[in-house]
Amino acid sequence: MEIKITRHPNPPALPAGGNYGFGSVFTPHMFQVEFADGAWGEPSIQPFHDIALHPAAKVLHYGQEIFEGMKAYANPSDGSVHMFRPSMNITRFNRSCSRMCMPKVDPELFMDALMRLIDLDRAWVPESPSALYIRPTMISTQPSLGVRASDRYLFYIIIGPVGSYFTGGINPLRVKVEERYVRSAPGGVGSAKTGGNYAAALLPIKQAQDEGFDQIVWLDARTMKTIEEMGAMNLAFVYEDRVISAPLSDTILHGVTRESVGVLCRESGLNWVETPPVVADICNDADSGRLLEAFACGTAAVVTPIKSLFFQGAEHVVGDGGEGAVTAMLRKTLCSIHTGTSKRHPEWIERVPQFEVV
Repeated sequence: MEIKITRHPNPPALPAGGNYGFGSVFTPHMFQVEFADGAWGEPSIQPFHDIALHPAAKVLHYGQEIFEGMKAYANPSDGSVHMFRPSMNITRFNRSCSRMCMPKVDPELFMDALMRLIDLDRAWVPESPSALYIRPTMISTQPSLGVRASDRYLFYIIIGPVGSYFTGGINPLRVKVEERYVRSAPGGVGSAKTGGNYAAALLPIKQAQDEGFDQIVWLDARTMKTIEEMGAMNLAFVYEDRVISAPLSDTILHGVTRESVGVLCRESGLNWVETPPVVADICNDADSGRLLEAFACGTAAVVTPIKSLFFQGAEHVVGDGGEGAVTAMLRKTLCSIHTGTSKRHPEWIERVPQFEVV
């Protein structure tokens, strides 16, 4: 489908200073397309604007919505712009569509929309280590209070420059193991990127941050004995002979960065093992020194070191409390791949073309 483009009549420039924060600054344009009567309508790129919703729109009452998190990066050598493994995000988005009873988006249209929107606002792609954050979203818009799937949807994409996800940049995190609340349960929507998962996490995260921690670690809902995720990121634990991470399931988000980290570990001679990390063992291994490093990984923060885990009233420091060698290697390798300055895995990046100006 051809994307109709309406340019902003007087687009603002990228704010000077580079202090973008995370998710509060947006480019002059956005993509959108509506679904009604069983089919998608005309896709378009328009000047950035507010969305008008009927007060009874189903998204406001039953939370039928999904989103994705992606990034585009500038190559410091030639100024080219790249996305990192966008096909995996598109696949995950459509997997979320299926779980949340929503219509899928044609992958070719999705990719074309990403490319054209980013190219149109190319001047807003900041220099590394900042990046352009990409937020594809779908919401149910049918005005009805009946508890059933909507018959109308809006799919849109907004983008904007971002700095570090965590305040203060790359600093090892103090995390609290959450022993009361759970993120998701077997058979639920934990593997779908839907807002309800994040809303349910706000209270325990706030409680932990009020206590001085940076984030929380989620345990499995069934036994409360094995580690699943940290906040909204995947986790991994580095030993001398292996790197372990929880196996994918319907309670864990299928992270693009996590999958990439697994590949890089194996290529670096590290034994990547997907097995449920038992929280008591992880903490004991931190105390004994057997656990060398721990890190969280995801699109927003790439690879972030874990300083310590607080569990059952005690704090367990990982290694020397700093960023370990494996964590640093993975973060630096991924960042160089993101910007196209590395020769490793060129198939992981999609160069944004420069379209003819109409």
